[in-house]
Amino acid sequence: MTIDASRRAAELLVDHRDAIDRLDAILVYTLAERFKQTQAVGRLKAEHGLPPSDPDREARQMARLHELATEADLDPDLAKKFLTFIISEVIRHHEKLLK
Repeated sequence: MTIDASRRAAELLVDHRDAIDRLDAILVYTLAERFKQTQAVGRLKAEHGLPPSDPDREARQMARLHELATEADLDPDLAKKFLTFIISEVIRHHEKLLK
């Protein structure tokens, strides 16, 4: 590889890493906003004696996420693992509100 090609590869690597850093920030802030919304749902459920978990809603969300992942060319299994983790955390937070 020539010096120019090596320099260009290094510049591209920096560009890709900068983009990844920006996307990571978007993910963190988006996840924080999602949890703010689910905490509001949890408080509402607790106030009205509703169960922390809603299996029908969770199943619909899984199906919806599978479609979105497929459309986005993302491995649906990865998307499912991600949503499963998020849902388990949401339910854990909702259960705490019942105590």
